Amino acid sequence: MRRTLYFKFLLAYLLFAVFGFLIVASFVYSMTRDYCEREKAKNLYAEATQIANTYAADLYNSETSLETVWRQLTVIAPYLDATIWIINPSGRLVVDSSQELKPDSEIVIEKFAPEATDGGYCIIGDGWGAFPEEMLTVFSPITADYQVRAYVVIHTPMTGIEQMTQQYLNISYLLLVVLLLLSLIILFFFTSLVYIPLRRITTATEQYATGHMDYKLQIDSDDEMGYLAATLSYMAGEIDRSEEDQKKFIANVSHDFRSPLTSIRGYLIAMLDGTIPSELYEKYLRIVLNETERLTKLTNDLLSLNNLSSHGMILDRSDFDINRTIRATAATFEGVCREKNLSVDLVLTDEEMIVNADETRVQQVLYNLIDNAVKFSNRDSSIMIETTEKRSKVFVSVKDFGIGIPKEDQKLIFDRFYKSDASRGKDKKGTGLGLSIVREIIRAHEENINVVSTPGVGTEFIFSLPKADVMEEM
Repeated sequence: MRRTLYFKFLLAYLLFAVFGFLIVASFVYSMTRDYCEREKAKNLYAEATQIANTYAADLYNSETSLETVWRQLTVIAPYLDATIWIINPSGRLVVDSSQELKPDSEIVIEKFAPEATDGGYCIIGDGWGAFPEEMLTVFSPITADYQVRAYVVIHTPMTGIEQMTQQYLNISYLLLVVLLLLSLIILFFFTSLVYIPLRRITTATEQYATGHMDYKLQIDSDDEMGYLAATLSYMAGEIDRSEEDQKKFIANVSHDFRSPLTSIRGYLIAMLDGTIPSELYEKYLRIVLNETERLTKLTNDLLSLNNLSSHGMILDRSDFDINRTIRATAATFEGVCREKNLSVDLVLTDEEMIVNADETRVQQVLYNLIDNAVKFSNRDSSIMIETTEKRSKVFVSVKDFGIGIPKEDQKLIFDRFYKSDASRGKDKKGTGLGLSIVREIIRAHEENINVVSTPGVGTEFIFSLPKADVMEEM
């Protein structure tokens, strides 16, 4: 059986209560009893000393009678809940507050030994055999002519001290009960602020573990529990989105592979069964060759993107002229631009613009961006490529005047295999991976790429690169 955190907390609470009562019943009881004994002995010793210095001293100085002293002690004894003796060093009782001693009778406490206290002023016992119960006994010497003539001895039952101890102990028990009741507030807050939210989080993780990523977890709290719940919900949402992206990825890959394969298979079957005459073989073989090239490009793009994302990218940085690279890359599109009657306008700052980057990778970025611009530009329009310098950065802009990208699609165009609805008619051979590769390359340089687009007006991609002299200083 799994023991929950709440069960463990309750167990700890019960153990705290049990050990609390055990401590009160043992250590606190012993300490309280010792305290009561000391206080009672101190008070009785003060009374004994006062009697020894007044009534008893007057008796031995022949200033008062024995009967008078006895009457005075019988009045004091009830207030002290004690029995008061005046006893000679030999053990013969002179005065006993509990009884009137007759002149012709003699009571001797044979076991009387004032040295039994070992230098103190109190002992606990049966009063040298004079009492049937345990007594606390204190005594004080009566001196006359610099001699100890007798002792004032006061006996009080230990039952009274036990009762006083129990009263103090009851207060301790009451305080412990109050403390335990107040600690229930902690249990209440633990239940509402920790245990219940934790149970919800546990339930949510169990749901997420079984694949129910749409399970709603909501904890209205601004503390760590609320933050943990929000983070867990966000994680589940990201995992759910990742799974959806994976499904879309597989669907897109399947679609982009299936289309050319279906085309190739159809043409080859038609050639084998004679549907396509032999004199048209060259035409359809060229179509098949184009489809295989499309498959090759898709496979290469997939491998390239997988390497960029999984293993990172090792850059071969060097200083080179970005303007020269732009001119060389733009020149490769001369034939395509001529077919669509497109002009490429280069607005380059300075004759040279030296950057520090991987020239091959940057050329790949430029090729993909210019290729997109050519595909989605209207006939008889233009493409503008511009470089600007700002602080320690060089900004490269590739701008077309074509169909543009809808606003809702702009944040998705860098996703793998994503193609906006507006581009599908024009991008027949695209794999949907070009812009994903571009973003990974720019990120590997620790730079940024942004897009600005207006449907029906055109699209502009802007990315940054570090200047060469800045990298040298670093």
